Amino acid sequence: MSVSPPSSQVLPITGGTVHRRGFLARHLLLPAFALTAASLLLMAGNGDQWLADQLFRAEGGQWALRDAWWTSHALHRGGKHLSTFAAGLVLLALLRACIDRRWKPLRRPLLYLLLAVGLSTGIVALLKSWTQMDCPWDLRRYGGLHPFIGLFQPRPAALGHAACFPAGHASAGYGWVALYFFALRLRPQWRWPALAAALAAGLVFGISQQLRGAHFLSHDLWSLMISWTVAVLLYPAMFPPAQAGTFRPEGRA
Repeated sequence: MSVSPPSSQVLPITGGTVHRRGFLARHLLLPAFALTAASLLLMAGNGDQWLADQLFRAEGGQWALRDAWWTSHALHRGGKHLSTFAAGLVLLALLRACIDRRWKPLRRPLLYLLLAVGLSTGIVALLKSWTQMDCPWDLRRYGGLHPFIGLFQPRPAALGHAACFPAGHASAGYGWVALYFFALRLRPQWRWPALAAALAAGLVFGISQQLRGAHFLSHDLWSLMISWTVAVLLYPAMFPPAQAGTFRPEGRA
C-alpha cells in the first residue's frame, strides 16, 4: 500500500520546533478564541439558561423527551454503542496492520485515531467527576430540586454528587474529530468530509441530550474543544518531522 504525503504535511526539519508551534497555533488559537467567546456568552451571559428555557417551554414546562424512545434509547444508548463499535473496528484494523505488512503504513495513523478517541472520551469522563455540575433536569428552574451552582462556585455537600459537565455523550461523537488528522495523514482530500461527519455525530448526540434536559449547550462545546485539543496535540507528538525533513506516512522513506 503506497500513500503519498500531502503537501500540507511537509514540514522542514530545519526549525522543526518553530513549524510544530506554527501547526499548533493554527489549529488551536482560533478554536480556543471561539470557545472562550461562546463560553462567556453561554455560561457568564446566561445563554445556557435562555436556550434551555426555550426547550423546556416548548416541551410543555417539562422535559417531555427525557424518556422518549428516540432520545433515550436510539440516540443516547444507541449512539454510545455505535461509537464503541466504531472504536472496535479501528482496533481490529490496527491488529491487522500489525500482522499484515501490506497494512503497515496504516499502523501509526490507526493507533493515533484510537488513542485520540480514547483520550478524549476519558478526559471528559474524568472532568465530569471533578466539576460536579448539575444537569438542567436537576435544577429548580426546570422542575428539579437543586439550585444552580456555577462551575467555579463551591458545591454544598448536602447537594450530593453531580456529573454533567462536560457532556459525556456528546464526546462519543466529537471524539471522532481526530478523523480530520487521520485523513490528513493518508488522504487529505477526505479530511473535511471526515471532520463534518464527526461534528454531525456530536451535534446529534448533544442536541438529543439537550432536548432531554441532560445538558446545557456549553457542556457540549467543552466536550468538542477537549476532543479537538487532544487530537491537535497528539498529532505532532505521534508524527514528528522525519529525518528526510518531511512528515511521511509510516513505511515510506
